[in-house]
Amino acid sequence: GPTTSCEPGRHHVNQPSTARSDGRAIDELRPASFERDFTVFAPGSVLVSMGRTRVLCTASVDDRVPPWMRGSGKGWVTAEYGMLPGSTDTRKQRDSSRGKVDGRSTEIQRLIGRSLRSVVGLGALGERSVWVDCDVLQADGGTRTAAITGAFVAAQDAVNKLLSEGKISTSPIKDPVAAISVGIVQGTPLLDLEYTEDSACDTDMNVVMTGAGHFVEVQGTAEGTPFTRGQMDRLLALAEKGIRELIDLQRQALAS
Repeated sequence: GPTTSCEPGRHHVNQPSTARSDGRAIDELRPASFERDFTVFAPGSVLVSMGRTRVLCTASVDDRVPPWMRGSGKGWVTAEYGMLPGSTDTRKQRDSSRGKVDGRSTEIQRLIGRSLRSVVGLGALGERSVWVDCDVLQADGGTRTAAITGAFVAAQDAVNKLLSEGKISTSPIKDPVAAISVGIVQGTPLLDLEYTEDSACDTDMNVVMTGAGHFVEVQGTAEGTPFTRGQMDRLLALAEKGIRELIDLQRQALAS
């Protein structure tokens, strides 16, 4: 794919950047959309698209909780994540044929589960589980953050169905949650990295935040050059801007 080259200090917020392969400004999200009711059987089903990254998020409800939660009066929210074989340019082997889930998928599904539980009051859910399955159909960077952002919409739809059926009396969802990737490519902090930027970046950071603007998780790593406190603050500011926009898009999608 096309490569990117960013000159340090050249671009300012809200100025268009020609250095990005798709012509976006440094603080601009890729086109994002949520297609609800994408499949018919799961009570929540959303195809989330962030640029060329596409993730199918389905939320299912099970009238049981894990054994260690039985009798607690509380519910559980958990997630699974996987990349389909044709989601990348070389075929990805299925976990079932390898006989185990790879470490990256395990880490990501735990992150999605933690992110959802941060905004769900488990007591209001009653003793039932919400499972959110995130399957990457096409990967072009930011699959874990797209999965979290889409998983919230799918979970909200599943909760709305429980409410409409009278199975719960109040919504357990306290706030939206969304996530975005940010990074430093050749000295320039960028919002919402696509794959060519992600693979070339010096610093890669995934940020999960609530609608109230509180942080759920920050995963930041210097892959090349170590980053300064100032650069970290700039990345977090970019992430906060992007997540605010994503939460607005989630609300619009759920209202339509």
